[in-house]
Amino acid sequence: MNLNSGIENKGNILIVDDLLENLQLLSNALLKLGYTVRSVTSGRMALKTVKVKRPDVILLDVKMPEMDGYQVCRALKADAELRQIPVIFISALDDVFDKVTAFELGAIDYITKPFQIEEVVARLENQLTIQRQQQLLEQENIKRREAEEVLYQSRALLASVLNSSLDGIAAMQAVRNPETGEIEDFRCLVVNPVIARAFKRSREEMIGKLVLKKFLNNIDLELFNRFVNIVETGESLEHDFYYESGKSCWFHFVAVKLGDGFSVTIRDITARKQIELALQDANKKLEELANLDGLTQVANRRCFNNRFLSEWQRLARENQPLSLILLDVDKFKSYNDYYGHLAGDDCLIRIGQILQKVVSRPTDLAARYGGEEFVTLLPNTDLEGGIKVAQNIQQEIHNLAIPHAESDVKEIVTVSLGISSLIPRLEVQPDTLVAYADKALYDAKQQGRDRWSTNC
Repeated sequence: MNLNSGIENKGNILIVDDLLENLQLLSNALLKLGYTVRSVTSGRMALKTVKVKRPDVILLDVKMPEMDGYQVCRALKADAELRQIPVIFISALDDVFDKVTAFELGAIDYITKPFQIEEVVARLENQLTIQRQQQLLEQENIKRREAEEVLYQSRALLASVLNSSLDGIAAMQAVRNPETGEIEDFRCLVVNPVIARAFKRSREEMIGKLVLKKFLNNIDLELFNRFVNIVETGESLEHDFYYESGKSCWFHFVAVKLGDGFSVTIRDITARKQIELALQDANKKLEELANLDGLTQVANRRCFNNRFLSEWQRLARENQPLSLILLDVDKFKSYNDYYGHLAGDDCLIRIGQILQKVVSRPTDLAARYGGEEFVTLLPNTDLEGGIKVAQNIQQEIHNLAIPHAESDVKEIVTVSLGISSLIPRLEVQPDTLVAYADKALYDAKQQGRDRWSTNC
């Protein structure tokens, strides 16, 4: 062993021996090796010294006056604050009995005199190393206990959040095909009571089980693939879905990637959705009212204008024909004057019903143009098709056989119709088609009414 190694504080040593030469020898040797050394000549002084400043190791002689080393060791081990200090006996007593007694009292080593300083240092270093390792272990244990406490608190907080949350919360882990690596289902890792109730199961019945794919089959088959996409791409997903669960039926979820799976939060939005749907329905009804003629319940002029412009642009792009029919009730002022305005209103209502009956394709539109004038919009219809629709309208109105005693055309209510048709062009004004139909209507009236005419 090299006794001339660089000086560094290797440990705090207390030497207890009633012989000054022994104290001097050990102190000098240990000081040279970098130890901090204190020395006392009696057991009572030793007990007072360790309470002032605790040493790392005590080198203790056995045979001392007044209080021997055994008594000192016994006193140290009886003190809860001092019992962990390692005690190494250094004694001339070499009997087995003495050594056994020392170890029974709690000593960790026994060195016989005369001693070799190298042996003392080796045994001393051995105990200091053990002590340092124990200290490190204790520090690690403290850290572990602190980490466990933090983990416990975190789990308790998580459990509290999961159990008290009004939202459904769950974590899912992908279950992959061992050969292809493709996701076949998801296993529940965490699930709170709200989710469990939605699945109509207990949490214990769900955790660790493959339940997601079967559940989604009852809602939307495509949702499973979208969850798979979350795991494979990392893209989050938000979605509303309909699922009847007690009084609730509309839910919104947010799902994000979590490891090789995803976490999902589900919120009951039934009340909000019902309000939204009611609002949409109210808006739809308002829109319908805004686009309906209050008397005849066919589309009004505003609705016609909007649809006309939309169809004009669409058919211009598609290079398809658009036909329009303007019709006017013949001698309607005379009808009103003779039968009264209530009868006149009823006449217009019945004509509106005929138009809705004849003009029945989803893209067609029948509208009140103003007063006793009506208009029909016929997308994707050429002139020949427009003429057929006009003829059907004329015939159906004849079939109504509404009496008109003041008409010089027929004894029943009749209409005159103007038909126009062309393929829209964006550079041509849409009103061109209306003007053509209006001119054709004028011609029909000039030719004696109760007829149709074209201006194409």
